[in-house]
Amino acid sequence: MGQVFVITSGKGGVGKTTVTANLGAVFSGLGKKTCLIDADIGLKNLDVVLGLENRILYTIIDVISEKVGSLEALVRHKTSRNLYLLPASQIATKEMMNPEDMEKVVAQLRPNFDIILIDSPAGIESGFRNAVVAADAAIVVTNPEYTAVSDADRVTGLLEKSKISEENIFLIVNRFRPNVAEKRGMLSIEDVTKTLAIPLIGIVPDSEAVVIGSNRGLPIAFEGNNELNKIFTNIARRMLGHKIPLQEDYKLSKPTFWRLFKTLFRS
Repeated sequence: MGQVFVITSGKGGVGKTTVTANLGAVFSGLGKKTCLIDADIGLKNLDVVLGLENRILYTIIDVISEKVGSLEALVRHKTSRNLYLLPASQIATKEMMNPEDMEKVVAQLRPNFDIILIDSPAGIESGFRNAVVAADAAIVVTNPEYTAVSDADRVTGLLEKSKISEENIFLIVNRFRPNVAEKRGMLSIEDVTKTLAIPLIGIVPDSEAVVIGSNRGLPIAFEGNNELNKIFTNIARRMLGHKIPLQEDYKLSKPTFWRLFKTLFRS
């Protein structure tokens, strides 16, 4: 039976969907049959980031209404035979889906996949509850900014009250710029981890390559031999339970990264 992760955030615009797409790319590259579920009903973006928007015939709403089965609604990625998407509907509303619907959909998909990633809508309303209900573990994505971390803290509190156990809630800091943090222009990694108090499993640097890959419909992690692919691959392996030190992600990074993180990594 597949492992189910919800990728969530408090604030919109932190790069949660991009993180979901890149993790899907590396899980599929690791030989894991992977399904991405877009739970952001009405505001779908995951299909665009994956370059699949023109291949969609059915959505998760069609599955819930029993128009089609869950496997029939899936869209296989163009370059990875291990990666599938269950799209959201842009014309539906979040009220057309409830937590019981998500539990049924995931129950149908779980026997057919090694990994299921649910891309949650931002915020704490009904869409969040739908996305979280069937997950075994949660990944909270935040930027190192006060408002994003504050909203992530609220989401973390809600996750701790959900069916997900506290030891299965993890943190990814996205769009980190070490030179800016060094000048106190944004929160440091230590600031973020102290505030949220959940295990840090990845730090993704701010990069134009990630934006360009998303705009092309080809996540940067598909490109293989690059630093961002290595970072996302190590995050994916940590999600699977592998003990990989965070400094392994940055052996090839600029000296600024190492200088900024060495004290935190040592601790």
